[in-house]
Amino acid sequence: MNSSFADSKQISAPQAAAKNGYAPAAGRLAGDIRVLVVDDERLMRDLMVLSLRRLGYDVVATSDGPTALALLETEYFDLVMLDVLMPVMDGFTLLNNLRCFSDVPVIMLTALNRQEDVVRGFELGADNYIAKPFHFKEVEARIQAVLRRAIHLLEGEAFDVKTYGDLYIYNAQQRVEVQGKVIELTPTDFALLHYLAKRGERPTSKAELLNEVWGYSGSDNLNLVELAVRRLRTKIEVDPSHPERIVTVRGVGYKFVTYPDTTST
Repeated sequence: MNSSFADSKQISAPQAAAKNGYAPAAGRLAGDIRVLVVDDERLMRDLMVLSLRRLGYDVVATSDGPTALALLETEYFDLVMLDVLMPVMDGFTLLNNLRCFSDVPVIMLTALNRQEDVVRGFELGADNYIAKPFHFKEVEARIQAVLRRAIHLLEGEAFDVKTYGDLYIYNAQQRVEVQGKVIELTPTDFALLHYLAKRGERPTSKAELLNEVWGYSGSDNLNLVELAVRRLRTKIEVDPSHPERIVTVRGVGYKFVTYPDTTST
């Protein structure tokens, strides 16, 4: 049997788990964390599977989008490693379909290290991306960052519900409302807003956001932060070109402007 294809194990109530949202991997050993690898390149797929298994993860792999989508509809996974360039169904299409029923964390694997492709992935709901070729230490760091972020968000690290004027942030449900309307946010959008709101009106540097939200160290990808802030502003600001909720602090980064809690007045 080819080692890149693991036996598919049925687990209890998998569809309910997927439709009810991602459950964090807190307090679980690596062997209890299931990772789905989706890549049509056999060598890359085999290397990824071997490397992840050496770290102790329970890995399932497939070479095409339709099969991956079927697995995601019927089984539970903690993380998806998803290649972008695949025949039949590319990674963008698969991700778009996946987000209709699950918010499982997704890391995109791409040879398209173009800004527009990275932006597209995040807009569709990717949690992180890795450009090929890469060192597996980078993959390991991204996986740990994505799982850690998901755990912090869903455990209610800082708050359950926060109200800032007409903006409501529901931490447990990862839902945001503005003026009574539910705002469609990607996991990255929510993680960014959550972190800024948790900081209150304290300015936060782009490098700190890059590390805390995306798991990147250093300052080589600060444009990701700028793009994400710009995208988030289009969703929660009345006038994105003149933001009032997430403002730029010159020479530092950004800060979240707190509004009076209308429930206390």
